[in-house]
Amino acid sequence: MYKAIKKIAATAALTMGAALLAAPANAASSPDSGIYAGDWLVRLRAIEIAPDARANGTLGAIGADVNNAIVPEVDFTYMATNNIGVELILGTSRNQVTSNIGALGGVGVLPPTLLLQYHFNNAGKVRPYVGAGINYTLFYNNGLHAGGQSVSIDNHSWGPALQFGIDFQVTKKIFVNADIKKIWMRTDASMGGTSLGTLHIDPLVVGLGVGMKF
Repeated sequence: MYKAIKKIAATAALTMGAALLAAPANAASSPDSGIYAGDWLVRLRAIEIAPDARANGTLGAIGADVNNAIVPEVDFTYMATNNIGVELILGTSRNQVTSNIGALGGVGVLPPTLLLQYHFNNAGKVRPYVGAGINYTLFYNNGLHAGGQSVSIDNHSWGPALQFGIDFQVTKKIFVNADIKKIWMRTDASMGGTSLGTLHIDPLVVGLGVGMKF
């Protein structure tokens, strides 16, 4: 897990560094009202992760499902133009898996997501945006089990992500944010080398938080 987090942090640092080098020379002189090319937006949200779980194989037969989770999330957006931004979303959760035969235990989920966004009304105080991108999910600290035996899962997942959100400017630098994302993620499970099927998690992520413009 720690190696993966270090890789993600390094990738984020490189992305930010490249974006800063590409920022327009006059970014610092952009107006205080609204968002403009070269601005950085940092948000802290409380999010609810609501899986739309479905499974096949043995997992489907026993009604495997995934509980909701509420966790913090942080994201960094770089405005490449007045309307186009690139956002990196970071957060982690511990999700519990249930079934018709009882609780199956929990697993850690680390799903960094990179999105390309279009921001509407960039000079206004109410700024909707839409985004689309890719999600990488690392499953870690697997504690899944059934019938006294450990359940193995694939540690990695790639999938698309969609987003809609809106920023409400409160001061020149501070804004309130509401955001909703759909993320597709999945993992294959096995026990003793025998496949148990695929669990599709595919959560809807709803968030509310605050942000700052730099």
